[in-house]
Amino acid sequence: MRNPLNRRFIRDLKSDLGKYAVIFLLLVFSISEGSGFLVADESMLEAYHESFETYNVEDGNFTTERMLNRGQRTRIEAQGVRLTELFFVDRETDYGATMRFFKNRTEVNRACLMDGRFPEQAGEIAIDRMHADNNGLHTGDTFSCGDEAWTITGLVALSDYSALFSDNNDMMFDAARFGVGVVCDSEFDTYAMQDVTPCYAWKYEDAPSDDTEADDRAETFLKALAKEADLTDFIPRYQNQAIMFTGNDFGADRQLMEVVLYIIIVILAFVFAVTISNTIVKEANVIGTLRATGYTKAEMIRHYMFMPVVVTLVAAIIGNILGYTVMKDVNAALYYNSYSLPTYETRWSAQAFLQTTLIPVAIMLVIDYMILSSRLSLSPLKFLRRDLTKRKQHKAVPLNRHIPFFTRFRVRVILQNLANYALLFIGICFANVLLMFGLLLPGIIRHYQETLSENLLCDYQYILQLPAGAVDEEEKLNAMLKMMMFSRAVETSRTDAEKFSAYSLKTPDDGRYKSEEVLLYGIGEDSRYVDLEFPRDDSVFISAVYAEKYRLAPGDTITLREPYGEESYTFPVTGISDYEGAICVFMKQAYLNEIFDLGKDTFSGYFSGEPLTDIDKTYIGSVIDLEALTKVSRQLDHSMGSFMKVLDIFAVAMFVILIYLLSKTIIEKNAYAISMTKILGYTNGEISALYILSTTIMVACFIMLSLPVAREVIHILYRVFIIERMSGWIPFLVSTDIYVTIIALGFATYLVVALLEYGKVRRVPMDEALKVVE
Repeated sequence: MRNPLNRRFIRDLKSDLGKYAVIFLLLVFSISEGSGFLVADESMLEAYHESFETYNVEDGNFTTERMLNRGQRTRIEAQGVRLTELFFVDRETDYGATMRFFKNRTEVNRACLMDGRFPEQAGEIAIDRMHADNNGLHTGDTFSCGDEAWTITGLVALSDYSALFSDNNDMMFDAARFGVGVVCDSEFDTYAMQDVTPCYAWKYEDAPSDDTEADDRAETFLKALAKEADLTDFIPRYQNQAIMFTGNDFGADRQLMEVVLYIIIVILAFVFAVTISNTIVKEANVIGTLRATGYTKAEMIRHYMFMPVVVTLVAAIIGNILGYTVMKDVNAALYYNSYSLPTYETRWSAQAFLQTTLIPVAIMLVIDYMILSSRLSLSPLKFLRRDLTKRKQHKAVPLNRHIPFFTRFRVRVILQNLANYALLFIGICFANVLLMFGLLLPGIIRHYQETLSENLLCDYQYILQLPAGAVDEEEKLNAMLKMMMFSRAVETSRTDAEKFSAYSLKTPDDGRYKSEEVLLYGIGEDSRYVDLEFPRDDSVFISAVYAEKYRLAPGDTITLREPYGEESYTFPVTGISDYEGAICVFMKQAYLNEIFDLGKDTFSGYFSGEPLTDIDKTYIGSVIDLEALTKVSRQLDHSMGSFMKVLDIFAVAMFVILIYLLSKTIIEKNAYAISMTKILGYTNGEISALYILSTTIMVACFIMLSLPVAREVIHILYRVFIIERMSGWIPFLVSTDIYVTIIALGFATYLVVALLEYGKVRRVPMDEALKVVE
């Protein structure tokens, strides 16, 4: 015979439609976003990995001081590699960006055409699709660099520039201020040879099986290469941020999304469990009667689990449908907004289905089963007596009779609903973590930019590029001639230009921190730009961001290694500079020159308050100014700004839903008491002051208590995000206005819920108390 309890499902759904509707909507939104994200992530990640073969991505590249001759190329290729020219020219555009021109690639690092066509004649160019989007450029538009102009014939994605790093040592790429493009051979051949950077890509004849083998082979190849050519840069593929950064980012984003999705499901499962527990309390007499008439505990558990599981399952199905249609495109657009990726095809993801459908249902089943199993383990007689405690009931907590009646009543309400309020606190903490995370980035970026503008060493730092062989001890005569030519070419007449020495090392790759470049400054005596007092000739200061990221203090030691060698150096930290522009080290110029055998009078750059226009650009390796230092903040703001807004909306929605569900549960749990107070003559306003104000007090306390919890959680996540995903460091700061915004949003959203709950109090009938027979 059909179970008559099944007839209750529709009636229960109608009576609790508001509760089920908001939980259903939150589940649909969470699962659809999770499904869409995971599907887009996996589809794009597969397309990214396939692009290595599809577009024949390099195994590495190097640049030389001069173009290789035929003999050099023959001897280099004898090392088991095949070389391909990737010569390029950098030009400043009329809209304030740097465009890197390449010949159209036909062999290695081929381009994916996403719109239009490839250039066919002089004056035509196909540029990176993301750079075009960031600067409002489209196929058919023109742009110029000085007196030259180009027509954009197409939009492309270069397989070796999925992340637009102009320099591999940059903290972050800047897709708005840097772009790449391809021109036809006849166009490229018109560029002046002194403007062309000789860059060569190599492909191994037998590809390495993993990064460990690639590292070993790269070191061997570097040693052989250094004997044949004067290198200015050497980047194996596994160290090339322009290629590898994107793939690494996909994996980190996926893990974060999975954690957030499961936390939401667990919280909602507990919400379901709490509401079901309260239903059991309300229907204790019915449950006792059913158990006494022969219904088993297992049948009752299945009955009360049915609606939560069905709601979750339906939400998961609809969420997956939305994920594979609407949300997949939304999340793909977020990636295309950050990276220059080739076109992709949506792939069916069994893992995404498992993580967004089967696992949420399983979580709901397990949590609800555990709580229901515990609650329904009592005897039928206890249910009939409405005695739902397993232990002997303790006396109520005594309250001083001098406390006003309404205050004591509110305290009783809070004590009777501690489990609900505990869950409410967890939900508010989680919602505020999401909200603070969404609000934090703009504040951090704004503070970082303001701090840098006030804390620059100088307006311009010129890092000079010494000619290869200028410090060659084996060919001293040749080295001396090169150094003389270099010194003459980089002399400046500006009186405010101050020489300094510099040397680049890298932090060790210990598994916890990403290896990154550290610039060592050798500061001259009585420097006008670096205000540091060196107590000893071998004193070493580190920048404030270096100390904060690696948690260093005076007296600690730092170990740095050569970028392309095994030699390492250890320095004791004398003090910490307040400079926040970069991870760097300061020491006396004579000491730096001595350590690295640069020569007593050698210098590597200039500090200057104005641009230096009278030195040979050939020897300028890089220019560090405010725009270069704020590159990371601009890109983070551009690529993550829209995502943070979505996160803020979701956090507020979750905050409202949790408070609504739990305050609704509290009122339903106390419906008998509310009805009795109405019979005794209390008004709706007075009753609301007892029940809603109790929740208001707890919400206010929870909002305030959640702020330090959210800050600590975000601080931990922030460190992991920066340390694992990018070089450099942006100081962590939670400004006062963020706290004010969270508090204001919390109380504003709760006001809406309180008004809804006041309506529920008004709708509790006076005859509710007469339905319960003690």
